[in-house]
Amino acid sequence: MGKRQSRPWIVSDELWALIESLLPKPGPKLVEGRPRVPDWQALCGILFVLHTGIQWEFLPQELGFGSGMTCWRRLAAWNEAGVWDQLYVLLLKKLRSAKKLDWSRAVIGSSHVRAARKGPKSGPSPVDRARPGSKHHVVTDAQGIPLAVSLTGGNRNDVTQLLPLLDKIPAVAGVVGRPRHRPDALFADRGYDHDKYRRLLWQRGIRPVIARRGQPHGSGLGIFRYVVERTIAWLHGFRRLRIRWERRDDIHEAFLGLATCLITYRHVRRLC
Repeated sequence: MGKRQSRPWIVSDELWALIESLLPKPGPKLVEGRPRVPDWQALCGILFVLHTGIQWEFLPQELGFGSGMTCWRRLAAWNEAGVWDQLYVLLLKKLRSAKKLDWSRAVIGSSHVRAARKGPKSGPSPVDRARPGSKHHVVTDAQGIPLAVSLTGGNRNDVTQLLPLLDKIPAVAGVVGRPRHRPDALFADRGYDHDKYRRLLWQRGIRPVIARRGQPHGSGLGIFRYVVERTIAWLHGFRRLRIRWERRDDIHEAFLGLATCLITYRHVRRLC
């Protein structure tokens, strides 16, 4: 993914040009007070929290990104306006225009994260029922480029999220013809082993390649499935996503969507 930046929370001019046009216009000020923190600075503050995992109230004021509460409000407003979803579709379109999306197969996987506070889309941890947790579900193309991500409670079975995650893949345009949102095949581990879902995948025109329970290890799927594990590791490289600190699920999903956009943007810079 290239060399790590010394200050990855500083938004580049190229990325800002893509985001700026998607941001909702601020409403008129109703009362006099301090001038509004510019959107670019607030976004840098959000990225600082995402990369470092620092609490909102401890966001250093000397950085010039505004207060933690200002950045929090801006993140919630932008997520509600669908900014990250629009940016994500735009980035995928760039990749498909350059013929860099590999639809020959998709790979699905999930990862459990501890939830510091109970809230929506959290549940008993599979390894410790006394502690709440959540799951990040990810589906990628054959190269590991994320196609869709979702958040559920830690006690949700992986196979129940197979179809909802596939349905969440956006229709990606960029070339002549219909926008595409369906891979040719889907690779998954034993957690998704269920004949019912195999039949449903065939009905959608997707070839299921799913390891079966009770069979000895060494199915050979690891040489294809490692890409989704690598993408999950990229997501958890953002420290704010390693533990779910937010009680509100929409705020954690906003961080998850923003991180997915950043990973996809890195692929755009590398491949396009």
